Amino acid sequence: MRKIYVLFNPYSGNNTGAEGAKNISRYYSDAEIVYKNLVEFGGYAKLFAAVNPEDDIVICGGDGTLNRFVNETRGINFENNIFYYAMGSGNDFLRDIGKTKEDGPICINEYIKNLPVATVNGKEYVFLNNVGFGIDGYCCEVGDEMRAQKKEKIDYTAIAIKGLLFHYRPTSATVIVDGKEYSYKKVWIAPTMKGKFYGGGMMPAPEQDRNAEDGKVSVSLLYGTGKISTLMIFPSIFKGEHVKHKTKTVVHRGHNITVRFDSPRAVQIDGETIKGVTEYTVTSGAPVVCTK
Repeated sequence: MRKIYVLFNPYSGNNTGAEGAKNISRYYSDAEIVYKNLVEFGGYAKLFAAVNPEDDIVICGGDGTLNRFVNETRGINFENNIFYYAMGSGNDFLRDIGKTKEDGPICINEYIKNLPVATVNGKEYVFLNNVGFGIDGYCCEVGDEMRAQKKEKIDYTAIAIKGLLFHYRPTSATVIVDGKEYSYKKVWIAPTMKGKFYGGGMMPAPEQDRNAEDGKVSVSLLYGTGKISTLMIFPSIFKGEHVKHKTKTVVHRGHNITVRFDSPRAVQIDGETIKGVTEYTVTSGAPVVCTK
């Protein structure tokens, strides 16, 4: 009998990951299910050395859990089908591929190939959704601090609004896209996007397609605005309508993108935070056409 290895993040979905992973059993009545806690399971190299090629792997968690999977499995060859069972609070990857939690486990093998690579402080990270620089990185930084303080519910929209009004200060930025250099002042966001969504449904680059034939990624900027005008524009990002403000937003597409701030900020990669960063570089992966 084939086995289904269910890997769950106990902290996903506001610490409901362990309980939510049990729902997997209703999708696999004809297989033996093996549950493994991602905090304790011993690593992916050990896991793939032990499983058979016909066994399926189900990743239960949110965007951050998927990010850790694609990074921690770099260099590991495996033949298994990889499924994703969304249990996070944002679920931007799921939203971007047109699925919902109700669809159950989704095969993602084609989506995790040829991903873009971000270089931050000399270290490489692949990503599924985005690299965020600006107030989104600030929100993830504050969210991490709240989580460390055992806060049960973290409202990133509220964090962003308070940051816009009181705590976050925009920077000047240099953006280099396929060799062309641009300069912007008072930059509030500067994410580079593989998909359309980040931050639980915001669309900083509404025309971005993760399966685009040219394989390009998009860097989106909101810039040159004060606190109040930025706060007025901010809600429109959830519908991608902020780009209508032609003098305050810009989206560049390319294969090689560098964003350089004039003072350190937190950067987030699929929701995972790195503090004190002044620059990131992204190299796009090859275009992918999903066949599964």
